[in-house]
Amino acid sequence: MFSHVYVGVADFARAHAFYAPLLELLGQRERFADPDKGWAAWQSPEGGRPLFIVGLPFEAEHRPGNGQMTAFLVPDRGTVARAHKLALALGGRCAGEPGLRPHYHADYFGAYFHDPDGNKLCVVCHDAEVAPAA
Repeated sequence: MFSHVYVGVADFARAHAFYAPLLELLGQRERFADPDKGWAAWQSPEGGRPLFIVGLPFEAEHRPGNGQMTAFLVPDRGTVARAHKLALALGGRCAGEPGLRPHYHADYFGAYFHDPDGNKLCVVCHDAEVAPAA
């Protein structure tokens, strides 16, 4: 459905320092980073699309939107918790601790945060918790 998602930022260097380790934790690889143009993109290890891009806006200054959010799908609840913790350590702001959100569905386990520019992000696992092998 998506070719790419582009998230505007006010300070590219700060944004790249936030997103590069976070997206690495989420299993994404950097496709390109161009500080001169003020943008970078990540994609799945298999390549192709969609791309997740952060960069300076083409028009005027950056302002985060109210009600806009990008959600990253991860394979397990532990990754949700690790990503949230890392995002906060990298300068993000908590918008919802990791936990179940049964009002979405019984197995929705997500965490919410804002990047240093105020863009809202979510990391979510939709699967039931897997019991450890005995």
